Amino acid sequence: MSVLLLEYPTCSTCRKAKKWLDAHGVGYVDRDIVADNPTAKELALWHERSGLPVRRLFNTSCMRYRELDVKTKLDAGMTDAECYDLLATDGMLVKRPLLVGEDFAIPGFREGTWAEALGL
Repeated sequence: MSVLLLEYPTCSTCRKAKKWLDAHGVGYVDRDIVADNPTAKELALWHERSGLPVRRLFNTSCMRYRELDVKTKLDAGMTDAECYDLLATDGMLVKRPLLVGEDFAIPGFREGTWAEALGL
């Protein structure tokens, strides 16, 4: 099985996630989330696969998240489409690492969740 791993190369959690995938023999395509930012269409598809609330796709510790006051906008009722459009403007806004398979998308690195999704 090969998956897509969206990551930011200097992120320590992303590096840890890559080591975990390597240690478990999981093939992946590595994509820099800033250099090759996800499109709104990709984000919509991955959101659907995740089964999570759209706000879970946001990197809440990102300075840009705070600068744009995204939490207030989400609380005020941003639509999913508005969220995808905003996320597509800056890869730093997207929660990382983001693991994407044919039938799942998991924002953030949680070993147990990743292992379950990958059938490990």
